[in-house]
Amino acid sequence: MALDPTKHQDWEIAEDAEKTMKPIAEIAEKLGLTPDELLPHGHYIAKVDFKKALARLKDKPDGKYIDVTAITPTPLGEGKSTSTLGLVQGMGKRGKNVIATIRQPSGGPTMNIKGSAAGGGLAQVIPLTPFSLGLTGDINAIMNSHNLAMVALTSRMQHEFNYNDEQLGKRNLKRLNVDPRNVEMKWIMDFCAQALRNITIGQGGKSDGFMMRSSFAIAVSSEVMAILAVAKDLKDMRDRMGKIVVAYSKDGTPVTTKDLEVDGAMTAWMVEALNPNLLQSLEGQPVFVHAGPFANIAIGQSSIVADRIALKLGDYVITESGFAADIGFEKFWNLKCRMSGLKPNAAVVVATIRALKCHGGAPIPVPGRPLPDEYKGENVGWVEKGCENLVHHINTVKKAGINPVVCINAFHTDTDNEIKAVRKMAEAAGARVALSRHWEKGGDGALEFADAVVEACNEKNDFKFLYELDTPLRKRIDLIAREVYGADGVDYTPEAEAKAKRMEADPETSKLGTCMVKTHLSLTDNPALKGVPKNWRLRIRDILTFKGAGFVVPVAGTINLMPGTSSSPAYRRVDVDVETGKVKGVF
Repeated sequence: MALDPTKHQDWEIAEDAEKTMKPIAEIAEKLGLTPDELLPHGHYIAKVDFKKALARLKDKPDGKYIDVTAITPTPLGEGKSTSTLGLVQGMGKRGKNVIATIRQPSGGPTMNIKGSAAGGGLAQVIPLTPFSLGLTGDINAIMNSHNLAMVALTSRMQHEFNYNDEQLGKRNLKRLNVDPRNVEMKWIMDFCAQALRNITIGQGGKSDGFMMRSSFAIAVSSEVMAILAVAKDLKDMRDRMGKIVVAYSKDGTPVTTKDLEVDGAMTAWMVEALNPNLLQSLEGQPVFVHAGPFANIAIGQSSIVADRIALKLGDYVITESGFAADIGFEKFWNLKCRMSGLKPNAAVVVATIRALKCHGGAPIPVPGRPLPDEYKGENVGWVEKGCENLVHHINTVKKAGINPVVCINAFHTDTDNEIKAVRKMAEAAGARVALSRHWEKGGDGALEFADAVVEACNEKNDFKFLYELDTPLRKRIDLIAREVYGADGVDYTPEAEAKAKRMEADPETSKLGTCMVKTHLSLTDNPALKGVPKNWRLRIRDILTFKGAGFVVPVAGTINLMPGTSSSPAYRRVDVDVETGKVKGVF
């Protein structure tokens, strides 16, 4: 019998469940994979040779495709990953052939405030420790691939500074004339390290590199991660890798990884990473884990490759998009589905009573501090006010042509009156509503949720994009700001507007997709504003170019690509049993 989640930590539940988990070969065999398509990493984790699997299954019809998103996040958490796993387990209890496709957690939040992204309670993916601490090395490969481009750039800058054209020619190098004030890429690492946001490199003598200002971003924000998420195969990845813009020359010409002759070596680091990882839920359903999180500063989707394999193997595939519908679902809708050619059959918006209270006027909790007493008693008024945020996200999903299922991710502190208020307002907005107790009861607690999603999959939808690729960039940003965020319009810094005009005039960049960077904590670009703010304008301070991934990246507000570590990070509670080697405290 599983441990009681009201009495035990998530890592204790996972560790207990791991005593009886199935060998990964058994999961793969039941899924329909052949032994030569499985690339084991120990007994309970494997990569899948996607090329072999897709070639064998190419004529098999796709299963149903469901995306899980949520209301605007709060410090309380909405349980999107937990609900994804709970839905998979609930469908499993109903006898459905179901697969989850989720993202690999970043070491940054795992060792900071948020913790791992394995789910929680009795709805988790296991084995927890390897899932949370590097898995099969995909993020390490991304870091090496990405940072190799920065090594190539800074090395070239040093040599161009030290040698004249004749000397460069003898070394078979062409002068790229990189502008040190216009370097697009940053270094990356997979931790939250605010001290590395602004650095100076190349200090020392002539042999110590070119001295200039530089910076770090978190690994999952890398364009290489985005390429992993959207690449269709190795050839596609290789082509995309050479298009990455690393910097600009002094005359404004893009300097790419191909110009630096590093794109082939970068791809070499990524060959194995392109194969998705296979794990399992607490109840033994297959879970593909591939690509990374942070939809606020990245695309934040599981990979197209993983989804394509899963749709051939399963009758139902549950994928998860990062953060709320204004961020993760919008990118799933207008970027991922456009690039993959896949269309969802249903979508889920996850909400909790506690988070709705936060949006409705309750004191905003502070991570690491006790939950305010206001959350411990019934307050239907706060819930109803907070439902304005829920309804906003329901309407966003409906603009894609889908009537969503609202999952009320239940806690034992929720009251019947509060739950009734959410049902009433969500149903009035045109959504199906299901109460789910998967955190407390696993698949048995998610049967109503599973039934509602299956029913939604049988309903014909009219899926459509918010914009076409021939829509000018600033018009697209305006559409996203007004139709998805609820802004009154968009304002640009002079630098961002100049970039937008250049991109609109460039035949290559004008047809790229649009991947917004914005705080996940609010519909606006101000993380302090909860609910559904009115009378505000979106501020675009910069626009990055991800030519390899296939999109431009407008950056809104003050959000930073390198998060910071808190004063009470999770790593303080992680340790190792030196007798058994087991890691404890990862949550």
